[in-house]
Amino acid sequence: MTIIIDPQGSGISGNMLIGAFVDMGADADELKDIMEKSAEEFGKVEVNFEKTVKHGIDSTYCNVEMLENKHCINYPDFIEKINNLDVDEKVKKTSLKVFERIAIAESKVHGKTLDTIHFHEVGASDAVADVIGSIYAYYSLNLDNQKVIGLPIAVGGGRVKTAHGIIPVPAPAVVEILKDAKMIGGPVDSELATPTGAAIYMEICDEIKDFIPLIKPKKAGYGAGKKDFDYPNVLRIIESSDITESDGIDVIETNIDHLTGEEIGYLFDKLLSEGARDVSITPIIMKKNRQGSLLKVISKKDNREKIIETIFKETGSLGIRIAPNIHRGIAKREFKKETYEIDGKEYDVTFKIGYINGEIISKRPEYEDLKRIAEDSGLPLKKIEELVK
Repeated sequence: MTIIIDPQGSGISGNMLIGAFVDMGADADELKDIMEKSAEEFGKVEVNFEKTVKHGIDSTYCNVEMLENKHCINYPDFIEKINNLDVDEKVKKTSLKVFERIAIAESKVHGKTLDTIHFHEVGASDAVADVIGSIYAYYSLNLDNQKVIGLPIAVGGGRVKTAHGIIPVPAPAVVEILKDAKMIGGPVDSELATPTGAAIYMEICDEIKDFIPLIKPKKAGYGAGKKDFDYPNVLRIIESSDITESDGIDVIETNIDHLTGEEIGYLFDKLLSEGARDVSITPIIMKKNRQGSLLKVISKKDNREKIIETIFKETGSLGIRIAPNIHRGIAKREFKKETYEIDGKEYDVTFKIGYINGEIISKRPEYEDLKRIAEDSGLPLKKIEELVK
């Protein structure tokens, strides 16, 4: 499944994302509860959802009303409070990354360090509700297991009044957050993209494209903005049905003849941690009959420069070969958990399932789950593999 976040018409904000997620099926009552409780430490908010029609488009509006805003605190204290929230760890972890994006942008704009920037520059209690709510909804819809594509963001125009005075639109923090993304001014004299919305977008999008790729739309959700324009002020999210697709990749290669086995092992792990899709190292005979290794890395195009930089730094190589725009067929993939009772104890095992035209072509348990069960139960790994088939 591919998810398209479409802010081309009316920009993006935290509450528009939440409204669209609810329109896609997220539980509004759960979100109201989690958003109000999470924001309480920073100031009380009241959250309500309502269906509305924006210039003919039926949509969901998430209204976050700030009832109280406590004194501003510095960023380290703010992060400590977020860490102490009673929310799912993965929601908390991703939310912290969103806040970090906002804080880094604000600190750069205002010439401050992260230790000295204050909470009102990162966001108020309503921003906490927006971020936690958006990320909670994102995980509740299992979108972390899907490919999320963002389209260019309409940022609006004109000027807006802030705590730092009247500033041009897009706000400097929005420009910082959206570096390496794509944005366009207009189509109205109004602020359309908020720092909170932009930071959430940058955190959850796997890829940013100019146009919607080849998909089969399954359903769409619309999150309404607060303002009214002479066109629909909504953020659109599209869910596509699964289709076999092609994937542009780069194959990056270099020859190595001066690294030890330990150093090659370190390089292997380092490249995977930097986002390589696959890494292989093959023994070869080089010129003058020297023994060496062929390093081959498969990388997404948008991660190419990071992979190349890592290879140069770690190997000291003077030349790297790149074969761009190679395409590979991709089967539809999904992850499902199944529970097994082993020696009187229940264990969850995640399976990666591959489909072609609706037919299952592979179903493999995740190695890390099998390893965890083997270590916990004391049974051999091969036995665990047999038990979960």
